Amino acid sequence: MPKKFIAKVVSDKTDKTVQVNLVRRMTHPLYGKQYTNSRRLAVHDPKNVAQVGDLVEITEIRPVSATKRFALKRVVESGQGVVELKDEEAV
Repeated sequence: MPKKFIAKVVSDKTDKTVQVNLVRRMTHPLYGKQYTNSRRLAVHDPKNVAQVGDLVEITEIRPVSATKRFALKRVVESGQGVVELKDEEAV
């Protein structure tokens, strides 16, 4: 059964690929302390539908390239994206 996760898109600069940040809360097996574990994954997006800030569902697939092991299943929640501000007075 393939793994499924919900993650946030952090970059959509490449064609047919998005970078997502996968954040999971885990509990230490011996001490019981909760901690946050985050990974940045390359996800296959063949139709280029995901944008920066979107919350997406990803699923595990066979390797598409050297780094891509997950594919975009659907966009759960649309984000605003990132607005780049340029400082015109900066030298």
